[in-house]
Amino acid sequence: MSGGFRFKQFAVEQERSAMKVGTDGVLLGAWAALDQSHRRVLDVGTGTGLIALMAAQRTAEWGAKIVGVEIERESYLDAQANCAASPWADRIELFCGPIQEFEAEEPFDHILSNPPYFVNSLTSPNQARTTARHTTSLSFEQLASDAERLLAPEGVLSVVLPTDAVADMTLAAARKGLFLRRRLDVSSKRGGRPLRALLTYGRKALPTEVEHLTIHEPDGSYTEPYRLLTRDFYLKF
Repeated sequence: MSGGFRFKQFAVEQERSAMKVGTDGVLLGAWAALDQSHRRVLDVGTGTGLIALMAAQRTAEWGAKIVGVEIERESYLDAQANCAASPWADRIELFCGPIQEFEAEEPFDHILSNPPYFVNSLTSPNQARTTARHTTSLSFEQLASDAERLLAPEGVLSVVLPTDAVADMTLAAARKGLFLRRRLDVSSKRGGRPLRALLTYGRKALPTEVEHLTIHEPDGSYTEPYRLLTRDFYLKF
């Protein structure tokens, strides 16, 4: 596959998409708590379809319906091709447009998103890349609002963000009645400060479970916890 990325059970074509397969998306797709009560899963900003495909693989046992929403046309076309070529094409539905315009007949049990997160940094001359990376296309307030609108009563929202954006996202979510339940801080190397956080929000205010994950050992090898988290997907594990 030219320009693509192959996983154990599916492949991702990404020649047209502004945002390629990255560690953030893989982490979120592997970490988000999906169980058999989650019959409907929504991926906001699906890009190449990576997280939607991971969710489809993880819910294969009970056949959950997966929906991906993507605002950028070229990424949507890649996602279409990737999902159609996967073993779960009959369970994945895609919508091209902003999440604000997306309507669903039934609410979702779990919403996943690797959202734009740059707020004040310089935008890219590439408009598609700006859309994918900057909150000009989807603010934290808008994401929280649409999650609240689309979630089932017991549903949850899971996102991946830089650690310095956690406070803003958590405040935006709380304003919509969504409260932080789980947090996983991720460091690239052992002893390094966390640069990414995986977060899950729900409608009930419960004590937050906080954990930490390190990706690399000092010698550059992958840690065992990271291998265990991603081994169902990466060929190298």
